[in-house]
Amino acid sequence: MASFSKAIFAVCNAPKKIPHIQLTPKPSSEKRSTAQDHGLLSTPLHLLTDSETNYANTITRDDDDICFLHALKLDVFRHVLRKLGEEAIEGLNMIDAVQRLGIDHHFQEEIDQILQKQHLIITSGSAHGADHHSDLHEVAVRFRLLRQQGYFVPDDVFEKFKESDGSFKQMLSEDIKGLMSLYEASQLSIEGEDTLDEAGQFSWHLLNTSLSHLDHHQARVVGNTLSNPHHKSLATFMAKNFFSTNSRGMNNRWLNILQEVAKTEFSMVQSLHQKEIVQISKWWKELGLAEELKFARDQPVKWYIWSMACLTDPNLSEERVELTKPISFIYLIDDIFDVYGTLDELILFTEAVKRWEIGDIEHLPDYMKICFKALHDMTNEISSKVYQKHGWNPLHSLRKTWGSLCTAFLVEAKWFKSGHLPKAEDYLKNGIVSSGVNVVMVHIFFLLGQGITKESVELLDETPAIISSAAAILRLWDDLGSAEDENQDGHDGSYIRCYLNDHQGCSIEDAKEITTNLIAEEWKRLNKELVSPNPFPVAFTNASLNLARMVPLMYSYDQNQRLPSLEEYMRSMLYETESV
Repeated sequence: MASFSKAIFAVCNAPKKIPHIQLTPKPSSEKRSTAQDHGLLSTPLHLLTDSETNYANTITRDDDDICFLHALKLDVFRHVLRKLGEEAIEGLNMIDAVQRLGIDHHFQEEIDQILQKQHLIITSGSAHGADHHSDLHEVAVRFRLLRQQGYFVPDDVFEKFKESDGSFKQMLSEDIKGLMSLYEASQLSIEGEDTLDEAGQFSWHLLNTSLSHLDHHQARVVGNTLSNPHHKSLATFMAKNFFSTNSRGMNNRWLNILQEVAKTEFSMVQSLHQKEIVQISKWWKELGLAEELKFARDQPVKWYIWSMACLTDPNLSEERVELTKPISFIYLIDDIFDVYGTLDELILFTEAVKRWEIGDIEHLPDYMKICFKALHDMTNEISSKVYQKHGWNPLHSLRKTWGSLCTAFLVEAKWFKSGHLPKAEDYLKNGIVSSGVNVVMVHIFFLLGQGITKESVELLDETPAIISSAAAILRLWDDLGSAEDENQDGHDGSYIRCYLNDHQGCSIEDAKEITTNLIAEEWKRLNKELVSPNPFPVAFTNASLNLARMVPLMYSYDQNQRLPSLEEYMRSMLYETESV
C-alpha cells in the first residue's frame, strides 16, 4: 500500500455521478482563443452546486475494497514491468502502452530504469546498436520514447532504413506496424532534422495509400495513427481506443493485467474530476461575479477542462482546482475587452492592473472595480498559498503576467476598434500573449512548486519557448478555425486575415497552408525543449505539451460550428462509465 498515491485514497470520497451538462453550439461570429466562449459546457450552475449534498458520500466497504484491490493490481503490474522490461522490445511496448493509457505516473521509477538501459543500446555503438537492431518498429519506438523522456537521440538511427541514394527503402511498404511507429517518431522532429521530416512524409504516404487494401480493423488502426499521433494527442482522450485498436498481437502475459488496472484507474480518476468540478462551481457561485457582472459567462466546467487536460496526474487535484480560478478570469477579462468595455475604459483598466493598487481604482467604472478587486483578491490568495506550501511568494510574477495579458488585449482592441489590420508578424507576436497561455503556465509553475529558483523565475518572466510555442500553436489553430467560419464579421482579425492583407493576391488556401506550416514549426520548437537543458520540472513541461495537445480539440469546428472532438472528450472523461 505504500506505493499507492494519496489521490487514489482521496477519490474514495468522490461523487459517483455528475449531473447532465448541456452541450450547445457556439455563436458563429466570435473570435476564438483560450479566453473565448466555444459555446460548450454552458452549464446551469445550480445543477452542480445544488447537487453537492448528493456527493457527501462516506467511504463504504466497497470503496475500501476498490482502493485496496487497485493498489494490489498496480503492484502486480509494477512487478511484471520490472521483469518483462528486461526484454528490449517488450519493455518498449509496455512503456508505450502505459503512456497511451495515461497511467504512466504510477510507474515512473520503472520507466526511468528501462529507458536508461534502452539509451545504452544506442550509445554503445554498433555492437548493440545499428548492426544488431534492424527492426523498424523497435528502432522507431525506442527513438520516440527516449525523446519523450528527454534523451537526445540523433535521427541518424533511421539511416539504416535508407537506400544508397538517401531515399527510404520501398520494401518497408509491407511493414505497416513499422511505418506507423516511424510516423509516430517523426512527430518529435526538431528544426533541421531532414531525415525525420522525410520519414514523416514517407510513412504518411505509404500508410495513407495502404488504407484502400487493409481490412477494417487494420484500416482503423492506421487511420487513427495518422489522425491522432500519440505525441500530439491527449493520452486521456485516446486511451479509450487503445485496447480495441492496439491490442492485437500484444503479449497476454501483461495485457490483461494492464486492462484491469486501466479500467479501475479511469473510474477512480473520473470520480476525482467530478469532485473537483463541484469545488470549482462552489467557488464560482460564492464569488458572485455571475450575478454582479451580467455579461460574465457562467461556465466553470469549461474553464476546468483546461486544468484537467494540462495537469493529468491524479495527485494534482488541488492544483487543478486552483488553476481553474485564473483561467476563469482570462475569460472574464477577455469579455470586458472584446465585448463590453469602451476604449477609454480599457485603457484605464489596463493601467490599474499594471499598477496593482487596490486603493487606486476609484476612477474605474463599477463593473471594472468589481472585476479588478476579485482578480486582486484571487491572485493574492493564490500567492499566499504558494508561499505557505513552497516558500516562494510569486506575486510579482503573477502581477506581471496579468499586466502583460491586459496590455496585449488593449493592443488588439485599439487595432480592431479602429479597423486597422496589423502586419501578420506583429499580430502573431501580440497574439501569443493575448492567447492567455502565459498566464496559465506561470500559474502552473508556481502551483506545482518544483524547481522554483531565482534563475527559473527570471526565465519564466521572459516567456521561454516552452510557453511561447504552445501559445503560438493555440493562436494559429484558433485563427485557422476563424478562417473556416464563413460567418465571421471581420472585425476581430486573425493571422490569416493579416497575412492576406500583407500579401495581396495570395489565396486563402495558400494562407491557410502557410499557417499550418507555422504550427508545425512551433511544434518543432516545442519538441526541442524536451531535449534541451532547462530549469523547469517535467510536470511543467508536460503541462505545456498537454496544453498544445488540447488545442485541436478546442478549435476543430464542424460545419455547424460545434466541436465534436471536444464534446466526445468531455463525455468520455466525465460521463461514460467505462472508457477503456
